[in-house]
Amino acid sequence: MEKTFFETEVEQALEVLRKGGIILYPTDTIWGLGCDATNEEAVRRIYQIKNREDSKSMIILVADERDVLQYVAAPDLAVFDFIEEQSRPTTIIFEHAVGLPDNLVAEDGSIAIRIVRDEFCKHLIKRLRKPIVSTSANISGQPSPKSFSEISGEIKTAVDHIVKWRQNDTAIALPSQIIKWNNDGSRTVIRS
Repeated sequence: MEKTFFETEVEQALEVLRKGGIILYPTDTIWGLGCDATNEEAVRRIYQIKNREDSKSMIILVADERDVLQYVAAPDLAVFDFIEEQSRPTTIIFEHAVGLPDNLVAEDGSIAIRIVRDEFCKHLIKRLRKPIVSTSANISGQPSPKSFSEISGEIKTAVDHIVKWRQNDTAIALPSQIIKWNNDGSRTVIRS
């Protein structure tokens, strides 16, 4: 049976991720730079590509609640109801990250995680069986691209693979909202 365009794109991206490579890919928000979030060297390369200080932590994407429980020590379970109620992609900053490279975790030990609803990202994460880094596909300090066509040539030539899926999508994408969730149940809106 012939593979669909979608399946081929997932498999090509997976092959690069498994080898520690960097992909340029569509997410549930804007186009992102991604890598295996458990690979310290790949994470370092993304900081280099973006010309960004590694003290500025990045978001990781996971496929479901179980993934959050694997990378966060004792999260407040009420967070999952909150995420379910949100109509737009929501990134949560959790306290006490575990099992992730030091250069991905913030200095205070927190990690920003988004449970994706996007079909492409979900397939990629589930098949990789690891979270994927997601950071905007731009040089640090420059505007985030709202579509594939806005991504600079500098970024495109720096990655190991560019996903073809949704490159022609012209819908204007917005970054996720970001909420810092404290273990006492309180929360702070970082970006709405």
